[in-house]
Amino acid sequence: MNQTNNKYALILGCSSGFGAATALRLAREGYKIFGVHLDRKATMYKVEELLHELHHHGSDPVFFNVNAADARKRRDIVEKVRETIPEDGYLKVFLHSLAFGTLKQFIIEEQELAMTKSNMEMTLDVMAHSLVYWVQELFWAKLLGFGSRIFAMTSYGSHHVVPYYGAVSAAKAALESHIRQLAMELAPIGATANAIRAGVTNTPALQKIPAHAKMVHAAVERNPGRRLTTPEDVASALTALTSDDCQWINGDVISVDNGESVVDYIK
Repeated sequence: MNQTNNKYALILGCSSGFGAATALRLAREGYKIFGVHLDRKATMYKVEELLHELHHHGSDPVFFNVNAADARKRRDIVEKVRETIPEDGYLKVFLHSLAFGTLKQFIIEEQELAMTKSNMEMTLDVMAHSLVYWVQELFWAKLLGFGSRIFAMTSYGSHHVVPYYGAVSAAKAALESHIRQLAMELAPIGATANAIRAGVTNTPALQKIPAHAKMVHAAVERNPGRRLTTPEDVASALTALTSDDCQWINGDVISVDNGESVVDYIK
């Protein structure tokens, strides 16, 4: 199968934020969407709305409501994706957009409120190491090939300090390291791997960070466009990077923020 016709995408964290926006944008481009999300009854209505929109665009989506960090679930999903895609086909896009981590201080007088070993290990496993395990399974199932694009959502927290963000910051730094390693090791088959560093974006994940309102205000003041980055901005960038013309962009951290990250001065 010609790799330009491999319009299949697997998105981890597909039900909101960057994952949902990317699913919709790729569906409009003719992609079949496989999505992994973890939602309880209270938020399932949003998933149903997204599925309806994807069907409207002709995507015929397949969603899995499971813990993306569960090894058995991961293998089951990869097997189902492999069964669905023709034998000579593979994924064009794999997006890792998992935002499930512990927001706690490392150093605090009340010991019961401090970051624990299990908190730290869970955060890094879900938000960083799971990228490697998913890519391994996809490679072994021959679901990656020339022109496949692997994207992982990172943040400025990988190299900046944010209150309560220590474990997630460590996860983002590890995620970027994993992307570099995957880029090198997947180069022989022509698959690329890049981390996407969005500007401050008003997603459900951001709203869980204490004092996120201050982050939003500072980002708007710092951004030359005087607004926040949106999930749709990121989805547009990801879609552009799927082009065959972007084959030589590999192993990097790509900012999608209208220059927000390079501006230090706020009026």
